[in-house]
Amino acid sequence: MTPASQQKPGSLGKRPLIQRLLWFVALWLGGVASVTLVSYVLRLWIAPK
Repeated sequence: MTPASQQKPGSLGKRPLIQRLLWFVALWLGGVASVTLVSYVLRLWIAPK
């Protein structure tokens, strides 16, 4: 496996579309989950029941 700096130009688009879409969805869901978790913790900290 070569580092990204040593790859040929244009070789990043060689991955299948479905794999790139799955990565996008996974990263998006991870971002949404982390923001949700942080907001829930802040809500409990600021206004506990």
